[in-house]
Amino acid sequence: MNSTDIPNFPGQSPEPFSKALPKNLLVFLLGVSITCINASFIHVFSKHQIFYLNPRYILFIHLVLNDMIQVMLSVILFIISYTLYKISFSICCIIILITLFATENTPLNVACMAIECYIAVCLPLRHSKICTIKKTLILIGLIWVTSMSVVLPDLFVTLATQPLDFFHSRFACNRQTVFPNLVLTKKRDIIHSMFLVIIWFTIFYTYFRILFTARAASKDSKKARNTIILHGFQVLLCMAKYVRPQLVDTLRRWFLLNYVEILFAFYVIVHILPRCISPMVYGIRDETFRKYLKKNLLCNYSSTKSIR
Repeated sequence: MNSTDIPNFPGQSPEPFSKALPKNLLVFLLGVSITCINASFIHVFSKHQIFYLNPRYILFIHLVLNDMIQVMLSVILFIISYTLYKISFSICCIIILITLFATENTPLNVACMAIECYIAVCLPLRHSKICTIKKTLILIGLIWVTSMSVVLPDLFVTLATQPLDFFHSRFACNRQTVFPNLVLTKKRDIIHSMFLVIIWFTIFYTYFRILFTARAASKDSKKARNTIILHGFQVLLCMAKYVRPQLVDTLRRWFLLNYVEILFAFYVIVHILPRCISPMVYGIRDETFRKYLKKNLLCNYSSTKSIR
């Protein structure tokens, strides 16, 4: 399922209210919960200099921002599919593009974080020289340039090939309807296959280099290995969209009668669940971030109590 795919469009295949309401409520609550959690991490990051002067946390907060954008827009699209059904090309295109940028950024960002872990453990003496603030910001810029170079050609080809009436029409908002050219689908499949190989190679390489490093018995090395395992799990979920056609065809054959429900579960697992992992990897497991997060929560609680 693509980043902007919705499990079902009620305007095309109506669902009973008793089924539609729980789905929308679940997606909305998950979206709000993840957004609130990520917002608290952004708040803690911005309040303490120790974080925004550390490349590791800069990459982390960039991932958190991408997660917030992707989740919010994905939830909006999901709810639109059950309420408005169809929207104009311009509004849909803007939402789709921003969502795709954030979605394409996530696996690239996770791969960069795995490399930073590898440098910290296997090349500790060179870490401060390789992983500087300036280089980290340049790397984030390259992540965005890469994502835009993957997504924007879809827009340019659509503008050049579709008739004028197409841009004034209203339709169910997903990537296939906004960018319908079949050549674009083949292009995406090729690029996603390349990303799949490169990113997974990065994850495996960094993990095994840390695993077999001379300092493998140290606490930091073990923690780094566990972190990369979590990165790998997150990438596995995020990159399921890269093999979407095969997965969807398989699901359709296996679960024909419950196809809509299976697609809904697929949507939650691929688009919602990976955004819960980022806070766990760095927000909860990282001792420094956890300490400041607790301090911030205690301060907020004390302030609220004193006002009462």
